[in-house]
Amino acid sequence: MRLLVLGGTAFLSRAVAAAAVREGHEVVCAARGRSGSVPAGARLLPVDRDRGLDGLAGQRFDAVVDVATMSLRWVRDALAQLGATAGHWCFVSSVNVYADTRTRGQSPGAPLLEPAAEDPPAGAEAMPSAEVYGAVKVASENAVREAVGDRALIVRPGLICGPGDVWDRFGYWVMRFTRGGRVLVPDSPEQPIQYIDVRDLADWLVLAAEQRVTGTYDAVGPVTELRELLRGISAITSPPGTELAAVPPEELLAAGVTPWSGPKSLPLWAPESHWGLPSHDPGPAAAAGLRVRPVEDTVRAVRGTEQQLGFDRPRHAGLTAAEETGLLESLPWRLW
Repeated sequence: MRLLVLGGTAFLSRAVAAAAVREGHEVVCAARGRSGSVPAGARLLPVDRDRGLDGLAGQRFDAVVDVATMSLRWVRDALAQLGATAGHWCFVSSVNVYADTRTRGQSPGAPLLEPAAEDPPAGAEAMPSAEVYGAVKVASENAVREAVGDRALIVRPGLICGPGDVWDRFGYWVMRFTRGGRVLVPDSPEQPIQYIDVRDLADWLVLAAEQRVTGTYDAVGPVTELRELLRGISAITSPPGTELAAVPPEELLAAGVTPWSGPKSLPLWAPESHWGLPSHDPGPAAAAGLRVRPVEDTVRAVRGTEQQLGFDRPRHAGLTAAEETGLLESLPWRLW
C-alpha cells in the first residue's frame, strides 16, 4: 500500500508513519520537516500546507491519513488535491466535536457542535477554546464526507498520550509520581477518565487503511475512575512513601487552579459539567479493531519521554513545585 501521511514528523502523525513502515508499506510524509524527522523507512516530501499542496500534484495514494490539528483550509486543500484518487481517506478529528459535554457513554451518533464557517482569524487566539476547536473539526469532518463519501474514515480521539507527548496532561502525573513525596491530587475520585496510547491509535489507523474501514468512530480506551488511574500510575512509578493528598475541587477552583490543562492546572481533572468528554463508549472502535495496551506500557513509555525532555522544563499543564507546596500548606486535604 502507498500511504500518504499529512504530517509525519511529530507525535501521532509520526507514530502512524512508523506503524505503516513496520507493516511494509510505502510511506510518504508531507510536512515542512521542522518538528522533527520522519521515521526510518519513510520518505519526507517537503510541503508547507500554509502555501498549498502543489508538491503533491499528480501523486496517487492508496490511502491518506490527515491529522490537521485545526485548519479547515488545510483539510479542504488536501481534499481538492488528492480526494478524487485516494482509495481510503482517514481524518483525525476529536471528541471535542460533541455538543453535550456532560452525558457519559456517548457514541458517534450524539449531537455535534455547529460547524465553523471558516477558520478563526490568524492570531485571534493563541489557545482557542474547546468549542472553537470542536466547531472547526465538525466543519472539517463535513468537508471530508462531502469530498470522498463512503471512502472516509472519521476518527475522534479523546486524550492521546504515550511516547513523544509534550502536552503534559498524562506526563505531568508520571513525572510527579516519579518524584514521590506528598502529591496534590483533585479530590474527585469517581470522575470518569479515558485515554488512548498514541501507538495503539496509530496501529489501528494503519489497520483501518489496510482493511478499508470506513464510518465514524470515537478512538478511546476503556473508561476508568480518576482515583483508580492516578493510583495505578503511582503504583508503577512512585518511590516508597509517596502520598496522594486529595484537595476538594471547590477549594482548588477558589485558589485559582484550572482543570485539565494550562498554567497552574491539575491535568486530567474535569469539572462535572465535562464528565461526558472523557467517558465515551469504547465499544464500536474496539469492535472495528482498536486494541489497547496495559497502562504499565504507557506509563513506562511516558516516563522515558519525560526523562528525555527534562522534569523541570516549562510545561503546558500542571503545577510547579512551589505552587503545589503552597496549595498543600493552605488548603484542606485528605489521603487517598
